[in-house]
Amino acid sequence: MHTNKAVESKSPVQMFLDQNPINLFVGGQWVAASGNRSFATFDPGSGEKLTEVASATEEDVDAAVRAAKMAFHKSGWRTISPSERAVYLHRLADLVEEHRDELAEIESLDVGKPFSQARSDVDNFSKTMRYYADLSVHTQYHEPLAVSHHEARIVRQPYGVCGFIFPWNFPLLLAGWGISPALAAGNTVVIKPAEDTSLSTLYLMKLVRESGIPDGVVNVVTGPGESTGAALASHPDLAKLSFTGSPEVGRLVAESCGRNLVPVKLELGGKGAAIVFDDVEIEMTAAALSRAITLNTGQVCCTASRWIVHEKIYYQFVDAVLSQFKKIRIGYWDDPNTEMGPLVSARQRSRVLGYLEKGRNEGADILLEGGPAEVPGKKGGFYVKPALLAGRAGNIACREEIFGPVPFLLKFRDEEEAVGLVNSTRYGLANSVWTNDLQRANRVAVSMVAGNSWINAHNVFPHGVPYGGLNMSGMGGGVLGPNTLFDYLRHLSVVRPL
Repeated sequence: MHTNKAVESKSPVQMFLDQNPINLFVGGQWVAASGNRSFATFDPGSGEKLTEVASATEEDVDAAVRAAKMAFHKSGWRTISPSERAVYLHRLADLVEEHRDELAEIESLDVGKPFSQARSDVDNFSKTMRYYADLSVHTQYHEPLAVSHHEARIVRQPYGVCGFIFPWNFPLLLAGWGISPALAAGNTVVIKPAEDTSLSTLYLMKLVRESGIPDGVVNVVTGPGESTGAALASHPDLAKLSFTGSPEVGRLVAESCGRNLVPVKLELGGKGAAIVFDDVEIEMTAAALSRAITLNTGQVCCTASRWIVHEKIYYQFVDAVLSQFKKIRIGYWDDPNTEMGPLVSARQRSRVLGYLEKGRNEGADILLEGGPAEVPGKKGGFYVKPALLAGRAGNIACREEIFGPVPFLLKFRDEEEAVGLVNSTRYGLANSVWTNDLQRANRVAVSMVAGNSWINAHNVFPHGVPYGGLNMSGMGGGVLGPNTLFDYLRHLSVVRPL
């Protein structure tokens, strides 16, 4: 018997990428896109092509929704007990943990983030899946109502087919935040990952299949947002849709859903603020906020990108941040010393560099230049250095979401002025307050208009605490909290007169 030693020596990740193209996952099967259409996906750390991915047409999206609809009605997924569904979801979480390093490698290759950060994202997926699996088991699905002269109750049931459109910054983590409560509630799902970063979601489907989750319960269609994403958002057979991305695209998605009266959940961008009072430990606070803005190269919707610093410590704080930024280690994902990888694409790098130029043109003080960065042996990568800007709140770099490692500094004299600066934006996702005065911290935390306020920390996401935005940062409910499970359960009133 002859064996192919070259094939045997390849890693599971390389064999996955070698499929070229990697097909859609519909009805439990890997299927080619109509017309065998595909698109290339690239390693942002080197600029090199990774593989080809199937590009779903409107016809393919329709097939995925039909498969999910059939699974909802015929597979038994919605009718088995929550504890039985939880068995499958825990099994999937087990498989994700078993294949943790493969998923993390794919995430690093596709997004550019350091391997340790990608592994944390994989771990978060499993924790989210387990959290909602367990929560669903202990949820009350029949709730009696105390109504005079009537026997009445609320019955909670799954909606049906739920669509998900995810962004490119945290593909696997956000997939977990989205589909876990929907599946635990008994719905079926159709996922449209970002065109730039589809690979980890597709690899996950190998594990979905291995877990024994019935065919058609989880489906993935890949392709551009303007075609594949638009086809999913406008599909009339969806029972619910969740979109995570920019406010600009969120408006278009909401319009499409509105035409079909499909409930929509929007998790959108932000321009988060951090108020730093003069009683903080300056070096520690500067280090914490520097880590926050360089996490995932600043491509985090809720990160603090406006730093509002008390005038008494302003210049000391600037010096501490400059020290942190100048020693940040920029590199490729597989280097254990890398603290910050590349931006996700050439387009995103152009956006970040463009905002630096726009900010300068509008009079911003450039405290640290930033700009393109070079990594030895990776000349094609989309690397940038952290930049530090300061000036007036009306500057475009202070008003608009940049999505890169570019914080904007503002001074304040008193608490009222600081809170006013925070609330001057149309966004409303997440802010933080930094002070040793706990009474002041709590007072300021509830004064900042957003979905989330953190005290002496930023980017904090414990399971069980609702996370969501308002105004330009979102609508339709948040994620991670117990209420998110109820977002995927419709209420039916059952009443009998006595």
